[in-house]
Amino acid sequence: MVLTKEMVDKYWISLVILSCFAMGNELKAQTRARDLGIEIGILPTGKLNSITDVEGVLVGHLTKIQGKDIRTGVTAILPHRGNLFQEKTPAAVFVGNGFGKLAGSTQIEELGNLESPIVLTNTLGIAAGMEGIIEYTLELPGNEAVQSVNAVVGETNDGYLNDIRGQHVRKEDVLSAIRAAKEGRVEEGNVGAGTGTVCFGFKGGIGTSSRKLPESLGGYTVGVLVQTNFGGVLQINGVPVGEELGQYSFKNHLESADGSCMIIVATDAPVNERNLKRIAQRAMMGLARTGGIASNGSGDYVIAFSNHSQNRIAHQATTLDLLQNEMLRNDDMSPLFLATIEATEEAIINSLFAANDMEGKEGRIVKSLPLPRVMEIIKSFGNKD
Repeated sequence: MVLTKEMVDKYWISLVILSCFAMGNELKAQTRARDLGIEIGILPTGKLNSITDVEGVLVGHLTKIQGKDIRTGVTAILPHRGNLFQEKTPAAVFVGNGFGKLAGSTQIEELGNLESPIVLTNTLGIAAGMEGIIEYTLELPGNEAVQSVNAVVGETNDGYLNDIRGQHVRKEDVLSAIRAAKEGRVEEGNVGAGTGTVCFGFKGGIGTSSRKLPESLGGYTVGVLVQTNFGGVLQINGVPVGEELGQYSFKNHLESADGSCMIIVATDAPVNERNLKRIAQRAMMGLARTGGIASNGSGDYVIAFSNHSQNRIAHQATTLDLLQNEMLRNDDMSPLFLATIEATEEAIINSLFAANDMEGKEGRIVKSLPLPRVMEIIKSFGNKD
């Protein structure tokens, strides 16, 4: 058999991914904030403290590490396992700062629904993300007559560690991430769309968290997944960790805080697009609680959706009957707002705790958050009068 360049490349990608995964397990074993006793907020988490605690939500990653310069990937979030085009979900978008390229946002804004997987990748991978979603959607049984699909793709710029100009994310990578989407534990840190990202000057990545409301408040779940690639002055549970570590934006009046953060909020609560927009707005409060500042060059976007089964929107109605949706009152939204803020804050912190050191383009090295030192700082502030 003659080995082609493509076959050799795929071999090395797989080999390096397996090596890095093994190294990550050995060094940090996907450490999360709660593993070290840091409990953010007052509400209880879901079973896995993950966006997949919202029943039906699936997440898939494709991590692409090749040679010395390629450090990128794809993360796909599916609101439910069915045909998303035929069974759309209510959705909303909130723009914290619009220096970014969020494909598909205007149709969500106009119609208030989501009809495709949400794909996260790097800035120059947007087109590949759209191609992958389109092919996936057109191939689904029942979509044989579909001629238009609103592909939703978000991004952050991983060009510090990744050869972003090489446009190494392909349609096939996007399809792989979508098809790999599953329920259960979500891998965090240097994976998928978070492979080459940097957050607060440390290695960022993918993070997730959830909150479960008590039955007296509806028993609903809110789950958040983030792709972190932004700056500011890091705070963990109110402790000024970035300042204590001496690593934060503008300390020398020269360092940039630019970057981006994609935030995906899922819930099983019966809320429509208007209240999903209000939920999405609160996610930015969670980002602010970590010390993020939504700087001029930062693309900070929130996509919020509800997969409540009674509120799914059929692509083609068979009658002229009015929709019979269930919907929470405005007065009942506050617990969901708090859940969103807390889960966003913790998801961002988890993205930092789970990440490992990474060397990438041009030999650049980004260190992960020094967890032993961080815990010393947090402990010392807890002992202060």
